[in-house]
Amino acid sequence: MASQGFWSLGGDNVPPNTAGSQSPSTPRAWCQAAAQKLSGGLGSKLCALLNVAEMEKTSSELPTKPQETPAAPCDCNKPCNCPKASVRFSDLYSTDLLPASDGDAKTMSFLQEVVDILLAYIVESFDRETKVIDFHYPNELMQRNNWELQDEPESLDDILVSCRATLKYAIKTAHPRYFNQLSTGLDMVGLAADWLTSTANTNMFTYEVAPVFVLLEYVTLKKMREIIGWQDGSGDGIFSPGGAISNMYAMLLARFKMFPEVKEKGMSSVPRLAAFTSEHSHFSIKKGAAALGIGTESVICVKADQTGKMIPADLERKILEAKQKGFVPFFVSATAGTTVYGAFDPLIAVSDICKKYNVWFHVDGAWGGSLLMSRRHRWKLDGVDRANSVTWNPHKMMSVPLQCSALLVREEGLMQNCNQMHACYLFQQDKHYDLSYDTGDKALQCGRHVDIFKLWLMWRAKGTIGFESQIDKCLELSEYLYNKIKDREGYEMVFDGKPQHTNVCFWYLPPGMRHIVDKEEKNKRLHKVAPVIKARMMEYGTTMVSYQPQGDKVNFFRMVISNPAATFEDIDFLIEEIERLGHDL
Repeated sequence: MASQGFWSLGGDNVPPNTAGSQSPSTPRAWCQAAAQKLSGGLGSKLCALLNVAEMEKTSSELPTKPQETPAAPCDCNKPCNCPKASVRFSDLYSTDLLPASDGDAKTMSFLQEVVDILLAYIVESFDRETKVIDFHYPNELMQRNNWELQDEPESLDDILVSCRATLKYAIKTAHPRYFNQLSTGLDMVGLAADWLTSTANTNMFTYEVAPVFVLLEYVTLKKMREIIGWQDGSGDGIFSPGGAISNMYAMLLARFKMFPEVKEKGMSSVPRLAAFTSEHSHFSIKKGAAALGIGTESVICVKADQTGKMIPADLERKILEAKQKGFVPFFVSATAGTTVYGAFDPLIAVSDICKKYNVWFHVDGAWGGSLLMSRRHRWKLDGVDRANSVTWNPHKMMSVPLQCSALLVREEGLMQNCNQMHACYLFQQDKHYDLSYDTGDKALQCGRHVDIFKLWLMWRAKGTIGFESQIDKCLELSEYLYNKIKDREGYEMVFDGKPQHTNVCFWYLPPGMRHIVDKEEKNKRLHKVAPVIKARMMEYGTTMVSYQPQGDKVNFFRMVISNPAATFEDIDFLIEEIERLGHDL
């Protein structure tokens, strides 16, 4: 059984109707649960800090505030003890908040109101009795609220209404029954870090404006390179806006390494290049080739076996064919955890071929790279230490809030040489500190968001062992799903064998289709099943799971698990819901 240790607070182990009269979906109840779980009065202190338990304080304990207009009645639309600021937001506008000279109390009251909205949404997101989605068709949703921008400002009360409406119709990606994307769940420490970085509101291009964040990026990237297996964590790296950009960085570096003149002279100065990747790889490889002027036709797809793994013999054959046609092979992207099947390419065999033909070896571990944190599963990335570059997205299996993607590079200094433009208004050479900490000139971006603090703070809170436990749990859940449906009536697996990652790919055949003999007719009808069930899921709001075709295979469900809040009971619920919603098809 998977451990619940990190995520049991207020979880599904609490029997219904045993938590007293307080509704479990209110911030106050959440704090009371925290107070019971956390030692040393930490939960109670948390309540006090968030003002959620303010109703329990005496007036003498409250800080003195300027006299304001009495609060408007609570409009949370449910029983609660939300504290209401002693201001009328309908009479206030953004100009009344800081930096207005008398805006401190009004600002604190407004932000406290926003925090109350967020806390209520967080608690609701983890409540299995709530919907994953309150679905409305686009034209209907456009009409339900006024989303248009106006010339005149709206009051802060209207702004709070907009905040509530936005979250009301948002997808609860933290919900334990949301399985639709590779990035799911909501980590509380990561969320706190995101709040902090937004408050700091600085840029990652120089040490002078982001001293702590730059140092944290340095130590975290070094730790990640150590985990990959590069000696002493040597090399380079950067956090980028996502795995697609990290993969494009890798292609950019590979081209510069082989033909450094391309930086000044452009593509006309180099021969026609060829990149190679699995037919199951992420579309970002072709997108990167298009963006860099290499061209999508120069990306040659290598055959994969029936489980989705790249076939090394076909890679070598395709390299030789490209050379005979006058192409220069410069880049091979192997995938550690393909998007659909969750397959891990044979990295050792691929690296041998890359070494033989002097081709840059990149590993796209956006989805599967986090398995390096697990002693039980890291063998699936054997050979990753041979890579020239690695993409690793902690915002997937490690549940770091979006966005958090790292490109790790074996050769130190290559990123700087490839991308630097010596902008003298940012990267002056006569600064009074070590200029190696000014990282902006090795990035394609100028402005770069602080993504590092979320990962660093979560790592401090969990330790490597915490991430390992979280990852192992998700893989246990996927194996449980596979074992439960592989021989269950009405289910067919898309490929034979246990899933390599948390991806479980399967068809559901409604009772009326199970005895169809004609294969063409069966596939024609089966292709429509998953989309209908998915639509019904969204309209009922009970759960969400992805589907897609792959090659000659008609639409099938692709179940992925990356939310540590999910349980075996949630997997059971998904199976029952698929059968309930698809029984009549």
